[in-house]
Amino acid sequence: MSFTVFLGNLPAWVTADDIKGWLTAENLVADAIKVIRNPETQESKGFAFIDAPNVEEMNAIIRRFDRAPLEDRLLRANAAQPPKPKGQGPGTSGGPGGPGGRPNGGPMSSGGPQGQGAFSDRPPRRARKPAMGGPRRQAMADGPQSAFAEELAKAL
Repeated sequence: MSFTVFLGNLPAWVTADDIKGWLTAENLVADAIKVIRNPETQESKGFAFIDAPNVEEMNAIIRRFDRAPLEDRLLRANAAQPPKPKGQGPGTSGGPGGPGGRPNGGPMSSGGPQGQGAFSDRPPRRARKPAMGGPRRQAMADGPQSAFAEELAKAL
């Protein structure tokens, strides 16, 4: 069983050594600390994972760091969610409904009688309003259609 703490809302300058120092200062123990970084820029994404040796230590880390102030922010600490298996997220093969995560498992298309394509579980789009030179504009030019419209036309 994993006893991993998610530590979020970290400033970009925080390193694993910083977190290790904080834990040591509080007499807390961690088996491993990983600050998550952008693979291209190596800049911190603002969160880290701390592996605790047992559930008691995990809870102590969470109690100490959840809502702890750091600079102008409050840190967030909670039990980490288990990672999702690769390929199970939206838009990936193996997702809900077949390859590509699309409900019918086929390629995306904009065809179909209502132009809905693969997203047939969505309601149809509303029709666009006509341009100002279209039939709506012509109806307004022909004259008001209600008492309110007549009053509005007089005021304008």
